Amino acid sequence: MTTLADGEWHRLHPASPLLRGGLFIVAILGFIISNLRERLIDFFFHVPTYGDDPIDELFRRGAVGWALLGVVVILVVILVAFYLSWRMHTFRVSGEVVEVRSGLVFRSNRRARLDRIQGVNIVRPFIPRLFGAAKLEVSVAGQDANVHLADLGSAAADALRRDILHLASGARAAAALPSDAAPDAAAEGEDWVEHAGTRAAGSALGPSLGSAIGTAAGGIAGGIGGFATDRAHEFFAPELDPDAAPPESVVRIPPGRLIGSVIFSGFTVFVLVAIAVLIWSVSAGGSGWLLIAIFPGLIASLSFYVNRFTKSLRYSIAGTPDGVRVGFGLLSVSNETLPPGRIHAVRVSQPLIWRPFGWWQVRINTAGHSTNKGAAGEAHTTTLPVGTLADVARVLELILPGFDSDSGSENGREKLLVDHGVRSPGGDDGYTNAPRRAAWLRPFSWRRTGFTVAADTVLLRRGLVSRELILVPLARLQSIAIEQGPIQRMLRLARLRVHTVAGPVVATLPVIDVREGERLFERLSAGAISSARADTSHHWADPGHPLNRATPDRPAQTLASAAEAAL
Repeated sequence: MTTLADGEWHRLHPASPLLRGGLFIVAILGFIISNLRERLIDFFFHVPTYGDDPIDELFRRGAVGWALLGVVVILVVILVAFYLSWRMHTFRVSGEVVEVRSGLVFRSNRRARLDRIQGVNIVRPFIPRLFGAAKLEVSVAGQDANVHLADLGSAAADALRRDILHLASGARAAAALPSDAAPDAAAEGEDWVEHAGTRAAGSALGPSLGSAIGTAAGGIAGGIGGFATDRAHEFFAPELDPDAAPPESVVRIPPGRLIGSVIFSGFTVFVLVAIAVLIWSVSAGGSGWLLIAIFPGLIASLSFYVNRFTKSLRYSIAGTPDGVRVGFGLLSVSNETLPPGRIHAVRVSQPLIWRPFGWWQVRINTAGHSTNKGAAGEAHTTTLPVGTLADVARVLELILPGFDSDSGSENGREKLLVDHGVRSPGGDDGYTNAPRRAAWLRPFSWRRTGFTVAADTVLLRRGLVSRELILVPLARLQSIAIEQGPIQRMLRLARLRVHTVAGPVVATLPVIDVREGERLFERLSAGAISSARADTSHHWADPGHPLNRATPDRPAQTLASAAEAAL
């Protein structure tokens, strides 16, 4: 345990006022430079000015000094306001909650219960990374219920995430660290924290700043060199922490595949249509308004492609004792840890344009909704931006531990069900498929519309143009609905909907046989109750967990230690 998880109030990184107020300062400097542009050009290139410069009016009135004083006052007021905001922004982590108090004029207090945590996300935007800072977001169930800590020292954010997940797992620290037991920051390179107005060894500043303080007596150059070395190490270090996860991601996405997935997308179809319309308009001698309307959008599309590509670079996914760690990003990086039992639904999909390449995408539903962006600039629901079927199998093994997709295991049937769910055209393949009369409503996809249940997970497959396989763990199932319209009633068909938390995955089957739907309704209802009663994944390291209790033929072993052994 670090001293940030000692139940006491702490402050964020001291560079927070600069990081938050920097945008306003840049805007003011940009305004000044834009108004001084003619004088700057004259000064550097000796190009004569032609008047009509707002600065000329200040010179004529003799108000240059007052103007500069006003600018300085505005800058000082901005920095003071953000400094006071930083002083009033405190947080604490106890054995039950993560709590944040903030606000200078209007005070707010946000609390995240540890037993409702759905994930812990660390975001390192490009500019804060230069200062060794990071943003930690605790995602909890509910709308707009997340707790944000921006900004923390980069190493401190990693340590605090481990502590939060450790406490959320049901484990408790044996004892708090004594204040005199903390090692000297200058000697050991530890982080420092602003704690109730005093400095104590422990965390909120990055190790680079602590190192700079320790070497200040030896010279400023050494401190700057150490700072630059630490920043370079952070930029090129692997996204996954070697101490918390395997050094290698279980899935790697080659840059060529990533570029191809971005180019071969629905957005590209839209761009091609826009270009075709533009060419037709110009060749037909049309007016220039269409060129003015479309051409800026085509230029912006280039930024869209670059943004999606860079946000998906350095993709990594691996299992840790506290859940699945997923990371993305090149300049601005983000990685999220999803504790066991927090994934409510999984969708494996393949657009038609990806089919010749054998590419697939995996997205999930979780109760918490991150406000930050993950792969391809999308929300943190994409656990595999693009991958092969082998990659999909590895990802499913991580995010659905009870669902074994290894064909060589005793549960090889589950592997076959996944293969049939994504590739089979239908037939006798382990799925209960829609009857032939469903062709009246789904003439092309009725053969691939079906369901099955395996390993306490319901699998729904659908789609012919865009293939989809949806997996919902019964323990996470919210409710089941069977619906019939007048035409479906005439054809003895029904529509199935498996309700989960809101997200990109919608677990529905448009057509199934009404009798099969009734039987599935009863089976899922009973299975959901029994699975929910047996599920204790929310306290995966609790010594009282049934799997962690000692028996005459097996010593006690926590789920976390079992995961460590497996890794």
